[in-house]
Amino acid sequence: QVHLVESGGGSVQAGGSLRLSCAASGYTYCSADMSWYRQAPGKEREFVSAIDSNGSTRYADSVKGRFTISQDNPKNTLYLQMNSLKPEDTAMYYCRTRLRGGYCSDVGAYWGQGTQVTVSS
Repeated sequence: QVHLVESGGGSVQAGGSLRLSCAASGYTYCSADMSWYRQAPGKEREFVSAIDSNGSTRYADSVKGRFTISQDNPKNTLYLQMNSLKPEDTAMYYCRTRLRGGYCSDVGAYWGQGTQVTVSS
């Protein structure tokens, strides 16, 4: 069973930094495209950043230059380094993985439970 567990959220002042982690487990022989999304109260969930199985990265314009996505493949862990945080970055941050591959028995998209990030002005 595929599990994604986020950690690293918290409360910081504007201009501060946080590093989110997402530990993935429960699958083998799968290629994983991993991403971060966030959802602020009263708003829809939005894309933040992604990294594919080849290491190519994408960012939402709102976080470009401030956030950095990375992964540790042997540990199946995804990271999001968030610098120069702004109050508008306040949201629940979710990890998502899309598993694929001819030998993958867990093809599909999976979400973590989320970790809260709160940025005060």
